[in-house]
Amino acid sequence: MLCGALRTVVQIRAEAEKDWAAVRSVNESAFNRLAEADLVAELREQTRPVISLVAEDRGGIVGHIMFSRVLLANHPELKIMGLGPMAISPEHQRQGIGSALVRAGLEECKELDFGAVVVLGHPEYYPRFGFTPAVLFGISCEYAVPEAAFMVIELQSGYLGGASGEVKYHAAFKNV
Repeated sequence: MLCGALRTVVQIRAEAEKDWAAVRSVNESAFNRLAEADLVAELREQTRPVISLVAEDRGGIVGHIMFSRVLLANHPELKIMGLGPMAISPEHQRQGIGSALVRAGLEECKELDFGAVVVLGHPEYYPRFGFTPAVLFGISCEYAVPEAAFMVIELQSGYLGGASGEVKYHAAFKNV
């Protein structure tokens, strides 16, 4: 796939164990700290299902995205994923790689029959993929965050109809 102004050819694929060190490095450099890299490692070990995709450019890992199961209080039957973390190496940012990872991840969530995805992220970035403030659905985040930064997308139309409540993330997120 072609990405961004530099027209970099990037392959989006499922993460493999051989990618783990490179994924850690991308997360550390993108966030300039260890917390997100540690979170990825914990989620890999402790959660199922998890979707973990990488962006590969000329044999090197330049981006990573992870989706893990979240629970909507009082609605454990709903299949909802949480997007995050997502990291692009600093020298590869603003080339469309993050967008390609988000789109591929959302498509995989659909294929696994998840009905919705939540994200805690930049309110200027995620709406381009169809995310809207979760508060419009009566859904809140367990963490104290600005309403505009906690968003949701329905992968199945009407999936969240009448299902308000608080989203609970895996315990590993408390360390971030």
